[in-house]
Amino acid sequence: MRGSRILIAIAVAASAALAGCSTISDAGSNLMINAYTSKADGAYKLPAIPTSKISRKYRRQIVRYPSNEKPGTIIVDTNAKHLYFILEDDRAVRYGIGVGREGFTWSGTARVAYKRAWPTWTPPAAMIKRQPELAKYRGGMEPGLMNPLGARALYLYNKGGDTGYRLHGSPEWWSIGKNVSSGCIRMINQDVIDLYNRAEPGAKVIVL
Repeated sequence: MRGSRILIAIAVAASAALAGCSTISDAGSNLMINAYTSKADGAYKLPAIPTSKISRKYRRQIVRYPSNEKPGTIIVDTNAKHLYFILEDDRAVRYGIGVGREGFTWSGTARVAYKRAWPTWTPPAAMIKRQPELAKYRGGMEPGLMNPLGARALYLYNKGGDTGYRLHGSPEWWSIGKNVSSGCIRMINQDVIDLYNRAEPGAKVIVL
């Protein structure tokens, strides 16, 4: 029993080290502090996120999360607006997310086919039809701080190929915890960078 507790403590400490920030314990979770400060990332400098304006439940933290899925699996709870990256010992890193608005929600199983840092965003034809002003980006919007895909994107495929959905960053941090997207799962840029560094291509993604 004592050995199990030691192993859990080691896993949590290792996860915190990977995230590059310290943690504070709070009712069974470890809230990551200093996770949303301004930081240089390649050619860009991410602005600090005003955490006082983000509900504590949507801030990155390590939580107890028993699951039969193997470590490295990503589980998206669209109702709770949480994304879980499964760790060992019934733990997970939990992130707040923004999800699809009414008429654009979905569920199912996919995998991370590949991932990109500072990706180009190309609106699909259906989106351009709904919003003709986006036609100027038909050939792609260059990466940058205002790009809708943010600092990182993980591209989701299933047996039928590209689902068209992404796990991605967003400059609109205030949209986290809301039904706002066209089906993609959006995250705070600092959080999607953390997820990008943890998740491997081929990782299983379950959207509930």
